[in-house]
Amino acid sequence: MRYAAIDIGSNAVRLLIADIIENNASVSFKKNTLVRVPLRLGDDAFLDHQLSERKSTDLLKTMSAFRNLMDVYKVTDYMALATSAMREAKNGEEVSRQIKLECNIELEIVSGQKEAQIIYSSHAEQNIDKNKNYLYIDVGGGSTELSLFSGGELWASRSFNIGTIRMLDNQDTEESWEDMKEFLRDNSRPFKVISGIGTGGNINKLYRMSEEKEGEPLSFGKLKALYSYLTSFSLKDRINVLGLNQDRADVIIPACEIYITVMKAANIKNIYVPTVGLVDGIIQTLIEKNYPR
Repeated sequence: MRYAAIDIGSNAVRLLIADIIENNASVSFKKNTLVRVPLRLGDDAFLDHQLSERKSTDLLKTMSAFRNLMDVYKVTDYMALATSAMREAKNGEEVSRQIKLECNIELEIVSGQKEAQIIYSSHAEQNIDKNKNYLYIDVGGGSTELSLFSGGELWASRSFNIGTIRMLDNQDTEESWEDMKEFLRDNSRPFKVISGIGTGGNINKLYRMSEEKEGEPLSFGKLKALYSYLTSFSLKDRINVLGLNQDRADVIIPACEIYITVMKAANIKNIYVPTVGLVDGIIQTLIEKNYPR
């Protein structure tokens, strides 16, 4: 059996096809195929507050390809979610209807709160001590989702309009930054020690660049050193010398700035990077729907 997850983000659009594994009482999944298309919908959504005809056409072509792949892989259930860019685009719902009509894909434009909920349902914390305090930090192109857990229970969760594409387009506001820092200061105060859990493509890339041993956290000091190292290169050299993909080379800098700001405000010394994201949370959500306990 196979499930599929579609994440229409502000920077990239992703399709994850996963094999569902039933083992006695437990159900898990193994990633089969992951396709990522860097459409940059946020460039339109944050500047013009609507998707241009070109971006809409590219999205429809991508969704049509995803539909064909799901059919070929004989996917039995799927979920397609759109996040910050489609939330802000005035024609987001209209494009969503076109996707349903032309590609036979039901698309839900989710709130930041639901996005955060699905990200932490990926069970990224499963290999670490559940009795400790953790802050999930998911940095996307248009928004940052923060969820604080203590003893395995959700303490506080918020979505903020601070993201890598939004920053590159100068569409982030001082108020949003202050609001995020205040949320972190207020909610981290009762806890002596909080560890971070970072999700998303940028933190995964930063973790690989850090050359930390798998399972070991990335320290705040090492993240700051990586940021200094990356900013010492021009955009062109981050692509040609460091070998970063073109659509990663620019967004990785504002991503670093967001992670550093969040960790500093919440006094987080270490961040775990379990290479999961929204698509993993979607697959887990489908499992929980189809295999209720």
